[in-house]
Amino acid sequence: QVQLVESGGGLVQAGNSLRLSCTVSIYRFNAYGMGWFRQAAGKEREFVAGISRSGGDTYYADSVKGRFTISRDNNKNTVYLQMNSLKLEDTAVYYCAANNGVKSSLARHYNYWGQGTRVTVSS
Repeated sequence: QVQLVESGGGLVQAGNSLRLSCTVSIYRFNAYGMGWFRQAAGKEREFVAGISRSGGDTYYADSVKGRFTISRDNNKNTVYLQMNSLKLEDTAVYYCAANNGVKSSLARHYNYWGQGTRVTVSS
C-alpha cells in the first residue's frame, strides 16, 4: 500500500522559514518523481515544485522560485520543501505527490498523493 505522509506545517510569520517533509511508503522510492502542490482556500490546487528520481533535476513555479527549495533523500524515502521568505499568499494546504518519473507540473500526471499539511503565514 502506497502512503505519503506530510509533516512540518504550521503557523509562521511572514518573512520566516518552514520546512515540510513527506515520508513515502512505496517500493523503490527512487523510481518515482516527486512534487509539491498547494491549495489555498477557494482556489484550485497548484504546482509548487518538482524533483526527478535522482534529485538531480528540480523545477519550480514562478511564484516560489528563489524562495523554495525541493530536495529528496532516497535513503530515507523522504522529500522536503524548504520554504524561505514566506509570504501571506503562501498560505495553503501543501500536498506531496509521486509519479512514474514524469517531469510535470500537472496534477493529473501524479499517481499518489498525501493528505496534506497546512501552512499559515501571518503578518
